[in-house]
Amino acid sequence: MNYIKFCRNYFALTNIPISLLKGKTPVYSSVGEMLSLDIHEPHAVFWESGEVKTNPTFCRYSPEIEYGCLHVEGTEYYIVLGPVFSVPVTAEIINTYLQENQIPMTHREAVSDFLHAIPLTSQQHFYRHLISLHMSLNGEDIDWDEIFPQIPSENTYRANRLLNKMLSDMDEGQLTVSYDSEQQMYRVIRSGDLLLLDDFLSNNAKDISEGVLASSPLRHEKNLFIQTVTKVGILAGIPAGMGIDQVYRLTELYIQECEKLQSIGEVRSLWYAMLKDFCRRCGESRLPSGISAEVYRCLMYIRSHITEPVSISDLAEYIGRSSSYLTRLFKEEMGVSISKYIMRYKLDIAKELLTHSDKSLAEISCFLGFSSQSYFQNVFKKEFGVTPLQFRKESQRR
Repeated sequence: MNYIKFCRNYFALTNIPISLLKGKTPVYSSVGEMLSLDIHEPHAVFWESGEVKTNPTFCRYSPEIEYGCLHVEGTEYYIVLGPVFSVPVTAEIINTYLQENQIPMTHREAVSDFLHAIPLTSQQHFYRHLISLHMSLNGEDIDWDEIFPQIPSENTYRANRLLNKMLSDMDEGQLTVSYDSEQQMYRVIRSGDLLLLDDFLSNNAKDISEGVLASSPLRHEKNLFIQTVTKVGILAGIPAGMGIDQVYRLTELYIQECEKLQSIGEVRSLWYAMLKDFCRRCGESRLPSGISAEVYRCLMYIRSHITEPVSISDLAEYIGRSSSYLTRLFKEEMGVSISKYIMRYKLDIAKELLTHSDKSLAEISCFLGFSSQSYFQNVFKKEFGVTPLQFRKESQRR
């Protein structure tokens, strides 16, 4: 069999990166071929012939980057799948990949485009890719549960047990929440509105608490964090459209991070960051038809930073893309430029404030980040044909 042609066809069909090794020597890499780079990826060193203890095998090279490998039995060839991601690719993931593969930053845009094109793949789905390749190349029918036993780590055992219990209770209609403020928090997170979450947390965080969960104050905070991240996943993430696999994975990553912390202040900071992360992901899971995840993330960022200056470079950095790529994609999907969209959104909020609040023009102008009140008045009249005061008077007559 021509294994290089096999790998090229597999990549063309799935868009999952694939590499071929002959013993310890890299023979083909879809990543290197697509980017025209001589990439010595870490898996080429990791999967040496004597290190593949099961066939196929799987490795999480970092918390976000995963690979799989299988030996083509009766030959010297090894096929490696990856990297794949079960969470959206971020700027941090791109930078990690560049560093691990010793790729110069001059190639960052090309690498970013390539990584963003890889389909999001849950861990279980990735396992099944490996099993299918193994069955196709080696003709062996195997039980993937035997090859990849699901053994929760010590840090995540309680969370996984609680997740399963809560999923069961939810199916049976027995899942309840103790506090009105806690129920409201889950509704806010499900909405994906980061501004609303900030407002809620500033006013209600003190009302969301549990009894004593451990004798040590730090252990109590960590146990509270474990309960909170688990409930947020089940009661906000899944109902908002996040996949169960994604919730499990994100819960595990946050608990692992929590267990590393050495102070109550660090745990509480992570608690706020976790809630905002789930809120953002819930918003992305409610993706409108015809809008990519990247553009929708930009829309959510604009909404949550509407009182601050937002530049194209800010948005590009936030989603891990180049400014030129984002400018082109946003215009294609939204029909207007980024700057025009931001201005329209600010003016729409201004209309709401003029209609439903008694804020002065100076206050509204300052709140929405306009350089001056006169500039605000000019762009408002240009957009709607009336001055802000005329609009306020007309809206009050209705």
